[in-house]
Amino acid sequence: MIFIVVKMNVRPEYRDKWLDLVGDFTRATREEPGNLFFEWSKSVDNPNQFVLVEGFASREAGDAHVNSAHFKEAMDNMAEAIATTPQIVSTEAPGNGWSAMAELTPRHV
Repeated sequence: MIFIVVKMNVRPEYRDKWLDLVGDFTRATREEPGNLFFEWSKSVDNPNQFVLVEGFASREAGDAHVNSAHFKEAMDNMAEAIATTPQIVSTEAPGNGWSAMAELTPRHV
């Protein structure tokens, strides 16, 4: 699995519009055959920072993603809205998605 985390600092005037701005990109990516997950979160420390967590089944699926028309369009759309160059971690990880955390389970009451 290709596991990617991207931190994006957006311009303050785009903070409340960000998820709408990336909505079509998010939907199109989630429909890609090799996409395992594509999830946005907002930082609790920085109101202008969004974090994207992505998973792709293989290197080929990741390559297809970055070569897609919706990826190229999204990069163009996001360039206007970001305040700084995004930070990224991209690595190959074992498995094919999320696993259950062994150290924590719900307490039954």
